[in-house]
Amino acid sequence: MAFVRRHNDMGNMCVVARRGDPIAGQIFIEVDHLDGTRSLFTPAPIISRGAANGQVFQRRFSRVEPAKVRDRIEQEVSFDPDLWVLSIDLRGDDLGIDVIRGPDA
Repeated sequence: MAFVRRHNDMGNMCVVARRGDPIAGQIFIEVDHLDGTRSLFTPAPIISRGAANGQVFQRRFSRVEPAKVRDRIEQEVSFDPDLWVLSIDLRGDDLGIDVIRGPDA
């Protein structure tokens, strides 16, 4: 919730688009770049997090058509119904989160 509050305070519209399990749910972040494209950040695999503490993400998709992001989220929900989805409107790319190199990097 701190992520949502911080971005709303900065003027970026951010909402919890899907509520998951408060203890076991992983967090996905969907970014609407307000130019017809979206990006998706997913939890980084544990092995690639190194010594980082806390939430670390990987960029799963970068500036792709919205349907591709929606389809991936639906696929993940069918596999893990506990996950959370945060949705943010952001023209830039800096979410202020720890990101490792992902599949599209």
